[in-house]
Amino acid sequence: MDEQRFRGAVECNRDMVFRVAYTYLRDAADADDVTQNVFYKLLTSDKGFETDAHLRSWLVRVTVNECRSLFRRPWRHVEDIESYANQLQMPSEGHVHVFTTLMRLPERYRVPLVLHYYGGFSTDEVAEMLRVPGATVRTRLARGRARLKMMLEGDGYDQ
Repeated sequence: MDEQRFRGAVECNRDMVFRVAYTYLRDAADADDVTQNVFYKLLTSDKGFETDAHLRSWLVRVTVNECRSLFRRPWRHVEDIESYANQLQMPSEGHVHVFTTLMRLPERYRVPLVLHYYGGFSTDEVAEMLRVPGATVRTRLARGRARLKMMLEGDGYDQ
């Protein structure tokens, strides 16, 4: 990949890769490390990408794999989600509350929700990235939305 195309890919996809990594790892420093590793792999890859969507899909798959390999390391920790959320530029206190509640969901629900609703990927694309059937992704989205709603209602949060 030439330097100009690589820089463009980083600019367009850096936030998405970080968001996916953070969703998995719930630690900003680890998500930064994964993001750097993913883009290093892109730089050193000789893979040709037909479209920007193909590149985005490849980046998410590599990000997921990097996160899973990081989970196996014994020194990994999870940072306090509330303190991280307060550092982010969110439009309102309600957005911060929804974000922190979403990050408390189990990985199996949290990751598909973020990829689908924040990443803009279709359920079939999410299924391909996570290497699970499309029906599984749709089920996890439905169950994740239900759990998120129940958690938000339990916190007394009114939309």
